[in-house]
Amino acid sequence: MSQSKACCSVPPVVGSDYKDKGKYEQISGMKTYVTGPAKAKRSILVVYDIFGFFPQTTQGADILAYGDSEQPTRVFMPDFFDGKPADISWYPPDNDEKGKKLGEFFSTAAAPPKTLQRLKPFVDEVKKSQYDGTDSWGLLGYCWGGKIVNLASKGDTIFKAAAVCHPAMVDPSDAPDVTIPFAMLPSKDEDKNDVAKWEEGLKVTKKVEWFDDQIHGFMAARGDLSNESVKNEYERGYKILLDWFHDKL
Repeated sequence: MSQSKACCSVPPVVGSDYKDKGKYEQISGMKTYVTGPAKAKRSILVVYDIFGFFPQTTQGADILAYGDSEQPTRVFMPDFFDGKPADISWYPPDNDEKGKKLGEFFSTAAAPPKTLQRLKPFVDEVKKSQYDGTDSWGLLGYCWGGKIVNLASKGDTIFKAAAVCHPAMVDPSDAPDVTIPFAMLPSKDEDKNDVAKWEEGLKVTKKVEWFDDQIHGFMAARGDLSNESVKNEYERGYKILLDWFHDKL
């Protein structure tokens, strides 16, 4: 599919008090943010960061759902932490207490295998629901969710294309087994050497676009959209994602 730059545009980003365009539903045993046109034939499954539902993240889901005028898209963001996300005050872990709480969270609620095994049953349930009719599925992850997306993009995956924003736990050894087009949008806090080795190991269509003046999490819960610089780069990031999924799904 040829990429049509005219098709995709980021709606005006709201800096504070964002009002969700979607709604919350119960799918596959999880509270799920669902947004996008009812007639959509494409869907994107979003794996959020460890802080769960945040206005910056639901606004991003709405942008992906409504920013492509040519190809309507439905976006699903399940609550993989079942109502118990990490507290955003724990990050950055600049003291022992915060470090301990984050460590415990990553070893229990955020253990990647636990979330990875929930993706296919979720998609299977969507296919049996009122949202049946999706022709292709994309996968998007933020921070911690980026690791889940990388692992879910290997082998005979059910997803057609993937993208990650400021991904955590970048491991070059994950790259050779990825089998679908993959985009990565790293921030200044990601390790350049790890990302370079990861990119080198990919055998699929790829795109790596750096955001060297932005912090880890700027496109999700940690994004300060009242800051003009952050807001502008948030918009740039979502334009890249819109074009990527337009072209690859």
